[in-house]
Amino acid sequence: MTTASPEPRVVVRDMAEPDIEAVSAVRIRGWQHAYAGLMPQSYLDGLDIAADAARRRELFADTSSGMTHLVAEAADGAVVGWACFGPSQDKDVPDGEGELYALYARPDLIGSGIGRALMGEVLSRAASCGLRLWVLEGNDRARRFYERAGFRPDGAACADDVAGSAVPEVRYHRPCGRASSVPG
Repeated sequence: MTTASPEPRVVVRDMAEPDIEAVSAVRIRGWQHAYAGLMPQSYLDGLDIAADAARRRELFADTSSGMTHLVAEAADGAVVGWACFGPSQDKDVPDGEGELYALYARPDLIGSGIGRALMGEVLSRAASCGLRLWVLEGNDRARRFYERAGFRPDGAACADDVAGSAVPEVRYHRPCGRASSVPG
C-alpha cells in the first residue's frame, strides 16, 4: 500500500532484509531523541546501531513470531521510518489482540507525516483486532500522537529497569472495530 504525507512524500511498505541497517539507525536515533531525559543518558549514548541490526536480523528472520515490519521510504529510497506490530505479548489481554511494538520516524523528520503514514498502515492491517502498545509515561509527544490515533490508557503500568533506573511505562488500547483515525 502506498501512503503519502505532505513533506516528505513516503511509501509505506513491508520491510525487506536490506532495510535492516537503516531501520536500526532510525530506531537508535529515535530512542536517543525521544527518551533523552527519560532514560539514563549513558545508556542512550551507548546504543549501537550494528548491535541493534544484529538483533533486528534475528527478529526479522523469525517468521513464526507473527511480527509485521513496515518501513516508510522517502522518494530518494531512504528509509525514514519504521513500525513493527504483531500479537500482543501481554498475558492479561484477550486472545487475538495485537500489539504495536514500535513506531519511529527519523528525528529530523518528526512532524512531517511519516508517523501518520506508518500508523495509518498499521491501523489498516490490524483493523480486525484490538491493538495495545506500551509508551514511556513521560513521553508526552508520543502519548498525544497515540491518543490522536484513538488509543487510550487502559490502566496497566510497569517500570522497566534501564541501566539501574526505573523507567515507568503505561499501556494504551485501541479497541477493534473503531473507525480508522490517523493522527493529524
